[in-house]
Amino acid sequence: MADDPVDVLIIGAGAAGAAFAWSLAETRMNILCLEQGDWMNPADYPTAGLDWEQRAQTDFAFSPNTRQRPADYPVNDAESPIAISNFNAVGGGTILYAGHFPRMKPSDFRVRSLDGVADDWPLDYATLEPYWAENDRMMGVAGLAGDPAYPPKEPTLPPVPLGKLGETVARGFHDLGWHWWPSDSAIATRPTGDRAACINLGPCISGCAQGAKASTDLTYWPAAIRNGVRLETRCRVREITVRPDGLADGVVYYDADGVERRQRAEIVVLACNGVGTPRLLLNSRSPQFPDGLANRSGLVGRNLMFHPYGLVMGFFDEPLDGYQGPTGCGLMSHEFYETDLARGFVRGFSFELLRGFGPVTTALWGLASGRVPWGRDHHRRYGEVIDRMAGLIAICEDLPEEHNRVILDPELTDGHGIPAPKIEYRLSDNSRRMLDFGTARAQEALAAAGARSSFVDAPLRAAGWHLMGTARMGTDPARSVVNEWGRSHDVRNLFIIDGSIFVTAGAVNPTCTIQGLALYIADRMKKNLDHLLE
Repeated sequence: MADDPVDVLIIGAGAAGAAFAWSLAETRMNILCLEQGDWMNPADYPTAGLDWEQRAQTDFAFSPNTRQRPADYPVNDAESPIAISNFNAVGGGTILYAGHFPRMKPSDFRVRSLDGVADDWPLDYATLEPYWAENDRMMGVAGLAGDPAYPPKEPTLPPVPLGKLGETVARGFHDLGWHWWPSDSAIATRPTGDRAACINLGPCISGCAQGAKASTDLTYWPAAIRNGVRLETRCRVREITVRPDGLADGVVYYDADGVERRQRAEIVVLACNGVGTPRLLLNSRSPQFPDGLANRSGLVGRNLMFHPYGLVMGFFDEPLDGYQGPTGCGLMSHEFYETDLARGFVRGFSFELLRGFGPVTTALWGLASGRVPWGRDHHRRYGEVIDRMAGLIAICEDLPEEHNRVILDPELTDGHGIPAPKIEYRLSDNSRRMLDFGTARAQEALAAAGARSSFVDAPLRAAGWHLMGTARMGTDPARSVVNEWGRSHDVRNLFIIDGSIFVTAGAVNPTCTIQGLALYIADRMKKNLDHLLE
């Protein structure tokens, strides 16, 4: 029997779904969120035990194909040089993300106007600024005001300390005369609300047992639930259903016991990330939408963008205390962010600091790279790298290309028989030239900081954690999937609020902008409730 209908049904309880639910709760509408994962217990995170490095490579690995947790679905990414990384739980990808939290920049919204490539967004930096600020307050963003790379903004918490490793790398940037600034970080540097302050455990990317990292199970969801939003976990949505007139009327899903159920809704909101959202839309076929829901443009799943990562590790003669401090939060640089055609490519990249590895990860990495071979010199060579590495990541802007896409795999399915997503992605020549330039500059910066040698891995295969563009935003229904405030052109009561609506990728981590967009869309909905579906 069908569940009682709700006013608003949100699919996905991650970064976007949580922020949206919290904002819309003030309307006092009947709001339900279905999440296929469950609540996480911080005591179960790898960082709560001695085997944290081993578990970060297994049941808390980035790839769902490696983790194979009950909430995961497989992803066929064999044809992509970049593997998909995600996490299914209340909090979604914020459970495993590093917390590096920069905003996109004004130029990111005007790529066509400025550089003649891709498309301009139908909104701009100024439109999102108040929503970014609101999100900074809710998430608790550490940073330092005055960054010349941005319009004025005020972080809510003091910056994450650079530490010895960060100060060492910063000197390299300073000596080269390159921009650098303490990272904007979604990490509590002092007690914030119910969250404890960071104690520099280090391995943030396998779950923060301290609770200092701003995952949305700790920030937005408690407030949203107090305000009346219902959140049901272990609910795997199979398809969005439609009425004869083409409007969405709910979903079919499997509950925690594997029982097929029906949930009706007046409004459906998708927040399943840039791979999960097109997967669900493409699987929601009907006589009205034979090629997938909201896909009359043929663009659902297309224009998949990652951020190709160029990783450079520098090796230093002295210990750097690299195990101390949040993994990917220290300093950032936008020296090479904007287009300079003399470099051989259009658009640009940012740098993010990467701290050192733990002892087991260092050993495994050393063996794989050849830096720490087996044999008589094993211990000496290991001693040359443990706590003597500092990294820089070139986060490269990926331009939208329609052949880069998410489709449904014809054979692979999840545990409920739902077709799995298949990734078809090629690294563009522009991205390859950008990676080559970016990794060369990273080597230069690390050498200026005192590195005796360095190691390059580009593109980093495991770096498919920024999933964007597969249900893009725009004003032209022939060239986009949703309008300028997230509503489907084809289905008036269907909204999309995650990274799939990005028009371009920028060259910074997208979570901050994903949440800013979710808050913006919720606000637009609140202001237009009387004629929302006109």
